Amino acid sequence: MLHVEHLVKRYGERVAVGDISFTVGQGQTVGLLGPNGAGKTTTLSMITGLTPPDGGAISVGGSSLAADPDALKRKIGLVPQDLALYEETTARANLQVFGALYGMKGEPLARAIDDALALLGLADRAGDKVASFSGGMKRRLNIAGALLHDPELILLDEPTVGVDPQSRNAIFDNLAELRRRGKTLVYTTHYMEEAERLCDRIVVMDHGRIMADDTLAGLL
Repeated sequence: MLHVEHLVKRYGERVAVGDISFTVGQGQTVGLLGPNGAGKTTTLSMITGLTPPDGGAISVGGSSLAADPDALKRKIGLVPQDLALYEETTARANLQVFGALYGMKGEPLARAIDDALALLGLADRAGDKVASFSGGMKRRLNIAGALLHDPELILLDEPTVGVDPQSRNAIFDNLAELRRRGKTLVYTTHYMEEAERLCDRIVVMDHGRIMADDTLAGLL
């Protein structure tokens, strides 16, 4: 589903990502595990096409991102680390905005919103303003916004930052359901226990480089 080959990103003299390569199979959950500043977010930004790489190649589903970026972006759902929500509008209104960005409207959009809210356990709060949500609920709504267009590849950038243990477990349950539906997930985290719990393979990053890439059993 995802193939990253010799990816490089520099900011002046600083190498944020230095010649990394890894693959993610269809239906797999792969964790990018490493401390803050390891290059995880920059890697995701390049995979989504938000940040141009200085070297290397990215393919999604066998097609080059550079050759047809707009078409491939529709196969990708991004859950950013920073909340991308309008707090003074309702949960449903937020998702209507996100769906419209993908050209969705009418009954298909309404159905997708209902499905996403149900999956994330927010159906009963659809008409409430986001400002009234807890941190964990905002995180789950952030995930819902990435699912409306039914992406094949979902990129999650530390989606449990700042949430309580109960909300974190709820997010884990949501991701487990996405896995059961056959979605391919790339999950960045600096929590070793999260990678251990969620991921089929773990790519350990530090200072922009891959230090290890293996199954949990192989790493242990």
